[in-house]
Order: sequence, then C-alpha cells, then structure tokens
Amino acid sequence: MRSSRTRSPRARAGLAWAATLPLVAGTLALGAPAAGAAGHDGGRHALLGTKPLWATRQADQGATAASAAVTARVYLAGRDAKGLAERARAVSDPHSAAYGKYLSPAQVRAHYGATQGRIAKVTDWLKTSGLTVTGTTNRYLTVQGDAAATERAFAVDLHNYRKGGHTYHAPSATASAPASLADAVLTVTGLDNAPRMARHHSSELPPPEGVFRNSGPFSSYYGSRTDKNLPSAYGSKAPYAIKGYTGKQLRAAYGAKKWTGKNVTVAITDAYASPTIAKDADTYAARNGDPRYRRGQLSQVLPEDYTHIKECGAAGWYGEETLDVEAVHAVAPDSDIVYVGGASCMDDDLLDSLGKIVDGHLADIVSNSWGDIEANETPDVAAAYDQIFQQGAVQGIGFYFSSGDNGDEVANTGTKQVDTPANSAWATAVGGTSLAVGKHDAYQWETGWGTRKAALSQDGHDWTGFPGTFNGGAGGGTSKTVAQPFYQRGVVPDGLAEANGGGAMRTVPDIAAVADPNTGFLVGQTQTLPDGSLGYDEYRIGGTSLAAPVIAGIQALAQQARHGVALGFANPGLYQRYGTAAYHDVTDHPLGAGRDLAVVRVDYVNGTDASKGTTTSLRSLGQDSSLRAVVGYDDVTGVGTPGAGYVSSYRP
Repeated sequence: MRSSRTRSPRARAGLAWAATLPLVAGTLALGAPAAGAAGHDGGRHALLGTKPLWATRQADQGATAASAAVTARVYLAGRDAKGLAERARAVSDPHSAAYGKYLSPAQVRAHYGATQGRIAKVTDWLKTSGLTVTGTTNRYLTVQGDAAATERAFAVDLHNYRKGGHTYHAPSATASAPASLADAVLTVTGLDNAPRMARHHSSELPPPEGVFRNSGPFSSYYGSRTDKNLPSAYGSKAPYAIKGYTGKQLRAAYGAKKWTGKNVTVAITDAYASPTIAKDADTYAARNGDPRYRRGQLSQVLPEDYTHIKECGAAGWYGEETLDVEAVHAVAPDSDIVYVGGASCMDDDLLDSLGKIVDGHLADIVSNSWGDIEANETPDVAAAYDQIFQQGAVQGIGFYFSSGDNGDEVANTGTKQVDTPANSAWATAVGGTSLAVGKHDAYQWETGWGTRKAALSQDGHDWTGFPGTFNGGAGGGTSKTVAQPFYQRGVVPDGLAEANGGGAMRTVPDIAAVADPNTGFLVGQTQTLPDGSLGYDEYRIGGTSLAAPVIAGIQALAQQARHGVALGFANPGLYQRYGTAAYHDVTDHPLGAGRDLAVVRVDYVNGTDASKGTTTSLRSLGQDSSLRAVVGYDDVTGVGTPGAGYVSSYRP
C-alpha cells in the first residue's frame, strides 16, 4: 500500500524510557526561480521552499526522465490570508475586543476559504499543463502526472540528486505558479520524492510484537524506597524510580481539584490506529482508579486505507495512541476523546487529520505527540500547517505539540535546533519535567527533564562514569525560521529570543508537564507476550509524548472551569498568566543551588523478564543538554507547569 510519493514522515514524539534513536536529517530550503527554467518565460509567482537544500550542483545527476511519475498537492491560499492571520490573533488575544468571538467552520469557509471560481482556475491551469487532478478538497488539489507535465505546470526543471547514498528527483530551482494565480495558490508539496524519515522523538517505543516490562524494585511515590547498599549520589542515597504515576497523582500535582473536563472534547492525532484501544483504555481505567468510559466517550475517525506502513513502523504507533488516550482520560476523566488517525506518518496525511478536526470542529483541544526537527521542515510544509492552525484559532481550536525528547538536538543531529510543528507561532509547544509526587499525592517539586545515565559498577561500589552520558531530555530552544510572536514579547529573555545572533525569534516551549520516563506515567496496552499470545500488560513511560496529552487534559479542566467556553489558541492566555500563582516555576535545582537529584532504576536486560538478568543505573535529573530550567521563562519548561491555581484562573 505504498504510494508513489513519499512525503516527510513524522515521528511519535516523546514516548520515552531509554536511549535515543537515529534520524535521517533533511533540510530547510529557500530559493528563486531559475531564469528560463525548462524554457518558461516570466509572469510567475514563486512558491518558496519547494527546492530542497540537498538539491545542490555537486549532487546533481542530471535531468529527471520526462516519463518519471510525480504525485503532488497544490494547497489553496483561500481568500484574504492576511485577514485570516489577523482574525486568528484577535480572537486569541485576551487584550483584544474580539477575544473569544469565534466563527463556525461554515463562516470560516465563507470568509476565508477558496472560492469555487478560484478552485476552477487552479484546476484548469493544472489540467492544461498535462497533469491529472485526482482529488479536490476545500484545502488542496491532488495531482498526478509525469515529470514533463510537472515541469510545464511549475516552470521548473526536475533533476536527479544524490542524497544519503540514494538518488531522488527534486526541482533544480524554486517552483512557481502563474502570476494570475498568486492569490489562489498557497504552495505545492511533493515535487521531490526523498523520504525524510523523521526520528522517533524520544527513547525507545515497545514493539507491539514483544511485551515491554519494567523491573522492580519501585517506589510507590517519589522517595518511598531506597537501598542503603547502593552507592550514594550527590551526597545521599537516591530513591528507586516509581512504578509509574496514575491519574490520581497527576491530577493532584497539577491542581485538578473538582474539575473533570465534563462537556469538553479533546482530539488526539497520531498515525494509524490501535485495534485494541477501546479494550485497553477501559481495562487500564478499571485497574488504576480512573472512571470507566461511558458509551461513546471514546471514538475514532479513521481513513479508508493506510499507506507507508513499513517506512513509518505502523504498529509502533499503537503505543502512542494508547498513551495519549489513557493520559487524557486519567487527567480529565469526564472529557470526550476523539482519535483522528492519519493514513501514515507523512506530512500530507497528518495534515489531513488536522484538517478533519478543523473542518468538522470535532474538538476544541487537539493533542499531537509527533514531530520532526526544524531542519526537516521546508517553508511550503510550514505554510500548510500554519493555515490549518490559523483556521482552527478563528474557530476556537487550540493545537498542542510535544517539544521533542532530544534536548537541544546536538547529540542527535549535531546541530542545535528546535522541533516542528512545535516551532509554529500558532501552536502550543509542550516541554517536559521530572516530577516528584510524594506521600498522600502531595506535589513536592519538578526539575526540567534532562537525564544523564551512569551504570552501577561491577563491584557495586560506585556509579561508572558518574554522572554519565546524556540520555534524553525535553526539547527546546530558539527557532531559526519563525519570528518571535507577539505573545512572547516581554516574557522571553532577549538572551534566548536572540540566541541565533539575529532578531528575536520564536522560543520553545510555551508550557510543560511531566515527561521524564523515570518519573513517568503507567500505561496499559495489549502486546505480544513471551509465549506468543496477545495480552494486556502495563509499563512506565514518559517523554513529551506524555506531557502533551497531560496538558491537553488540564486544558479540558480549564475549559470546564470557564463554563465550557473554548480556550481556542492558548498561547496569549498562557503568557498573560506568566509570573502568577497559576504556575509552578520549575528550576533544575528545586531544593536549592548545588543540590542535584537522581533516581535509581533497575531494568530487565531483555526488556521482558529476569531470565537474562537485570541492570542497575543511576538517572540524574535536571540535566538537559545545553538547556536549563531557571527562575522565570526558560527553554525547557516555558512559563512553567500548571499549579494549584491554574485551572481556577480561567473561571469567569
């Protein structure tokens, strides 16, 4: 079921508990149309970002065969793109007279959608060029054809280029549309066919074909169990990692109180769909003290068919959906949950999932635990995402994205950068923390999530290479491509906003919640057991893939406290509350300067049972690559985590 065109796949963000997986890096591209490309004349509208940076003269292998197949999407600009962005800001800004005055999907289409006349003109242009229009929506047209027709349509030559040991075709210059369609065409994707395999944002994901289990000993709450025979760390004995927090503990830590998310709907997007999600979610709720699901409370909107199954590791996404659903329900047990699955982990299919939510207004809050590095997102794709986010904002819909699980990305990619779509000025980026919930579910403290790992020496007398190597941490930092949005001015320090040496840029994240897999969430999922049978099992997990649905659940509580009025695009309101009792101001040293923290973790060597033995390691907390959680806004936790007064701050 593999399509002829591979778009950039997105990784499951932050499903984490151990080492980082690799990434095949892509590039950010800008350019200008080549003079006389393919014999075309002027009068063109450049579609920026359509020529990838890897399409260099040195890598050029010559012209693509005229008969080579191409499948692309031509995204429609709609009417008044500038007006859409202005309206999105106005309805989202608490200081605006238009705040909260949302439009319906029909009103958005009437005010800002592409007209039938414009769609007809774009269709005629594509057909006249020799391309076949295979699908038309209110957002884009899908076209197929050979390279010769593609070159005619977009006034560009396609060449073959060497990339990573393979050959792919791509435009040799920036593609363009006729100048007469400048206000009708937003961008085009699919003119290059390089598979940009996004890395798994976090640590390992338990393969569905084999069960993953955590080994004990465990703490039942933070600090409840220590082993005095193990070596000390940072001047004391570190406690064992918890077995996994449950909804009761997370609700207490983040000030849920009486709020349950009643009459609020949360949407979740991922790729594919778990065939056992309903049974797993209900079993988990029953076993861990959450209310059972009422009829219709959990629903799914799925595509007719799936593609790119092998490239995306389709079955691995089952665990992502399971975590997201169970975390939202644990935090907001009365909220409705609608899962909108993508046909694959490629951008076009994930954009389709987001588009379904906006077009049908399926929810006011959308949790997304997937993403890629910023270097892999070109301006054409970014424009398509931002258009959906702005349309959602105008309707009162907010999108929450994991910030990533490789810290500043240097250890992972060699380059300091943020993740995307969390870098969008129109999305809420969710960072991560290490969370200590003590006896009687009392909130103790949080650090920024950043882990170093040191194994127990063979003689058991010390921690080898203490404090050890970087083992994962919340993504964050300063965007190289997105300018600083209005809501970050005066809050984000200039040292962060201008960290790249130019003007003030978008800084990530905006808010945070628990993400450290060593202080993570207990999740339950059907997996393949050692005897080959399928069965339900539970394990501790984390990553910003956990933080995003936790924040989505908290936002459902806040919307309930607001008497059901949608929060919409949340960032202006989040920053308006900066510096108040609404947040825990998280730092890496919550017990005082110089007082570092760690937990001890025991793992099965084979990830399943003790037949191959266990390993013991020390996991230091609050050590996130070059990123630091400090007093005030920081690039690990943003404005902080929800405090005891956060939800009630939304009461009218």
